[in-house]
Amino acid sequence: MDWHTLSREIANKLSGNHALADERPIIYIDSRQQQLLWIDVEAENSNSYPISTAANGMGNRMESFKTPFGIHRIRQKIGGGEPSGMVFESRESVGRIATSLDNRDTDEITSRILWLDGLEQGINHGGVYDTFNRFIYIHGTSDEKRIGEPVSAGCIRMKNNDIIELFDEALVDDIVLIR
Repeated sequence: MDWHTLSREIANKLSGNHALADERPIIYIDSRQQQLLWIDVEAENSNSYPISTAANGMGNRMESFKTPFGIHRIRQKIGGGEPSGMVFESRESVGRIATSLDNRDTDEITSRILWLDGLEQGINHGGVYDTFNRFIYIHGTSDEKRIGEPVSAGCIRMKNNDIIELFDEALVDDIVLIR
């Protein structure tokens, strides 16, 4: 993949707001490969992480339990400084660390949260397609054993150490492209 072409494509879709796509690395979610790439276009460098997207596939409609596609940004970062495995409910630490990394019973959100906001009106922003109002995150999970399989309820799951690493590098307003 030519990262410069990808960066220009994103900038064009953002109605000429090239600053969002040019100044910072891009987070690229490849749902087919179940992979997240942290792409620094200028340095021609990327880091790759295994992920899990939705068991129901890709889609932007509310209550679909699908992973939304399109161009997003990180709107909020939650959980900085918490220990690895800290469990969050409603974006608040519950004071408990997940003890099992093979928890298939609940979709626990752990370690860190990158809350996404869609940038494409009528696709992933506004109305019944609003990623932010769907509470779609990139987050850690207590179900690490199934990372690499599409098993989430819509969010992008990562291993706890991986989300902490990404969280420390990413900034609010960084671009996230989900395909």
